[in-house]
Amino acid sequence: MDPAYLLDGGIGLGVLLIGIAFLVLFTRVGRTLDRVDATLDHGLVQIERLSVPVGEALDHVGGIMGTVDVTLAKASGVVGALEHIAGNVAKTADAAQGSVTPTLLNAARLLTSLTEGLRRIVMGGNGRSDGHQKRDSREHEQRG
Repeated sequence: MDPAYLLDGGIGLGVLLIGIAFLVLFTRVGRTLDRVDATLDHGLVQIERLSVPVGEALDHVGGIMGTVDVTLAKASGVVGALEHIAGNVAKTADAAQGSVTPTLLNAARLLTSLTEGLRRIVMGGNGRSDGHQKRDSREHEQRG
């Protein structure tokens, strides 16, 4: 036998073994990928089962948030109206104070003038009693 045939036969046998090794390797990789595919399918089934209740819950939460938004908008409107009313009440109070205060001062001056006039009529002269007139004249003499 020629050594070249042995070398060719050995190389062929080596290539055959490498081919068989690749066949076993890719068969196992295929099985592993089949298991991963089955796991992913199972996960998709679980997600599909949960998607309906989760979607309903999110719709419910979205409805609640819509209600909260509407309620906050109404509350903002009420607060704005209350601020407007408070501003008008403050303006009214300022106007009332501005109109009542001079009137009350004029009424107090009128009462003071009337009292002084009545006192002069009743007491005579400058409206002071005799005791007050004597005391005032003594104080005037002590100063002078």
